[in-house]
Amino acid sequence: MKTLIEISSRFAPQILVLGFLMITFLTSASDKIIDWNGNVAYFNDHFKATFLKDKSKLMLGFIAFMELAAGILCLVGILQIYVSSELQIGFWGAVISAKTLLLLLLGQRIAKDYAGAMTIAVYFIVAVYGVTLLM
Repeated sequence: MKTLIEISSRFAPQILVLGFLMITFLTSASDKIIDWNGNVAYFNDHFKATFLKDKSKLMLGFIAFMELAAGILCLVGILQIYVSSELQIGFWGAVISAKTLLLLLLGQRIAKDYAGAMTIAVYFIVAVYGVTLLM
């Protein structure tokens, strides 16, 4: 049986990327849920000049669900590494993370928030790197 230190060092890149994605998405999803009304108001303002202006609650709910799913899969993926040295759940956590970031990028581009879209690209690079590490 391998020790936690052996597993931590053998799978360090995978664990670190999954930890990054887990923190990113669980904190973001919890903020959306806890401050639902504030986030709806932000989405209403952010998308007021687009065809998405009347879809704020639907978009917010879907994004919060995707972020929560990504964060939970990343957390369970880390646990799976420590329990069985397997990467499947972490892989799907990274894939869902990348897909969620693509949706966020699309929203920023539609809203013509190019600076916000550029910020998402950094997170996307980490997510895609995670997908390749976990294959």
